Amino acid sequence: MEKMKRIASVSAFALIGFVGISFVTDKHGKYFEIAKNIEIFTNLYKEINTYYVDDVEPAKLMRTGVDAMLESLDPYTNYISESEIEGFKYMIDGKYGGIGADTKEIDGKITITFSHEGLPADEAGLKVGDQILSIDGKSTEGKSSDDISDILKGSPGSVVEIVVNRPGSSKEIKKSLTREEVKVPNVPFFGMVSNDVGYITLTTFTQDAGKNVSNALKDLKKENPAIKGVILDLRGNGGGLLREAINVCNVFIPKGEEIVVTRSRVKDWDRSFRTLNAPVDEEIKLVVLIDDNSASASEIVSGVMQDLDRGVLLGQRSYGKGLVQNTRDVGYNSKVKLTTAKYYIPSGRCIQAVSYKDGEPVDIDDSKRTAFKTRNGRKVLDGGGVKPDVILKDGKLSNVLRGLNKEHLVFKYATNYYLKNSEVAQPDNYQFDDFTGFMNYVAEESFSFDTETEDMLNDLKSKAKEDGYYDVVQGDIKSIKDKILMSKKNDLKKYQKEITENIEKEIIGRYYYQKGQIEISLRNDSEIKEAIKLINDGSRYNGILK
Repeated sequence: MEKMKRIASVSAFALIGFVGISFVTDKHGKYFEIAKNIEIFTNLYKEINTYYVDDVEPAKLMRTGVDAMLESLDPYTNYISESEIEGFKYMIDGKYGGIGADTKEIDGKITITFSHEGLPADEAGLKVGDQILSIDGKSTEGKSSDDISDILKGSPGSVVEIVVNRPGSSKEIKKSLTREEVKVPNVPFFGMVSNDVGYITLTTFTQDAGKNVSNALKDLKKENPAIKGVILDLRGNGGGLLREAINVCNVFIPKGEEIVVTRSRVKDWDRSFRTLNAPVDEEIKLVVLIDDNSASASEIVSGVMQDLDRGVLLGQRSYGKGLVQNTRDVGYNSKVKLTTAKYYIPSGRCIQAVSYKDGEPVDIDDSKRTAFKTRNGRKVLDGGGVKPDVILKDGKLSNVLRGLNKEHLVFKYATNYYLKNSEVAQPDNYQFDDFTGFMNYVAEESFSFDTETEDMLNDLKSKAKEDGYYDVVQGDIKSIKDKILMSKKNDLKKYQKEITENIEKEIIGRYYYQKGQIEISLRNDSEIKEAIKLINDGSRYNGILK
């Protein structure tokens, strides 16, 4: 009760100051409405915490209210609590205090799914596949992966005690780790993907993204004087810092070019952003890879390259986030990240999605999008993301591979493989050649998976029973199900190539970390092959841009 009195007193004190100012400036206008509703909210919060029949957690109750309020705005306006600050710092700087390992709940156990080379988890001998049983003497049972991630993060130099269980061993392993500043590279790999075509992957627009892309291109040009084109891979890149989007653009376009204009509710905050430096190369052929998870800063870079006819976009339509967020302190080491502006790229278009469903952008027909012109006069459209110049079919996973991943069978098989094999060939030479062994493993695990077609048939069955038609269609439904079951039995062999590529990537990651996974993925990447063909076909490349 005393705690609630203190909360009410502090709230009332803050409210009196706010109300006093508001009444003086705007007795019956918007500020009055704000003050009135804050007072109502404060009183409601106090009454619930004081008199509700069950005990409530004040912080949890307030968080529920804050999240619901912000949810009514857009998916990108969020409250960041003190406990989430380390994760927020990672989004901005690409670094955080921790042990350098990712976790996920698998079979009810918090399992290490990724380990960064040379960081505390790796140096201490923790392996991908290890199950974390306790942290600092406290059991992880009942904790979510997000909970564990927050616990493992902390100030560099602090010590954390971890107990793990390693598959295949009955003995628990205890490790003492000293947290370090974990800096995840935003350009984890660059290299040549053919004799004269280079490749740079950019995973996030954290600090120094532009500098790292610039250095990568310089190194490629220096080591390969005959290079005639480069692929910039922005697939799956969810964005980041606006200034780094400008810097990445500047690698390929001249100093002084206007990249983006931001327009906000407060006109004095409207800004124009231009490139500030000399480019690394404004002539080299450029193909930018994007997909439906390329968002925000990725869409600025890809959209600018398209608007200025500087490079060819290849892949699938991007996510559709044309909004700018800024953070503001709200006390007690917490922040609010809120949308303050929309951005517009050189053609004048904004690529922001115009509608959402369940927090995700909804595709809109091209006929409902406004047309703009690139520098060379090519037609481009606003709203709902950036549409590639060369559209490729979305490489969605087969039903069987989605089912295998849902059951984590590829991951668990790779764990067993790693424990039995101390070393494997380098990524560019490694070939997985025991698919029969994998199928036997899957059979032992009693693997089964449902398809969307089967889900629809189950819905049809239920509806037919409701409407009294089940006896009429029962035989047909059973016949279709039997045919699907027969086909599913053959799916492992039918999709052997796709499944094998995923097995190779998972296995290589255990030995050669993220860089190895990227290298082996490039070998099988059909979109990379298409980009190489495009760069080597000068007439087609130039024809697209002109």
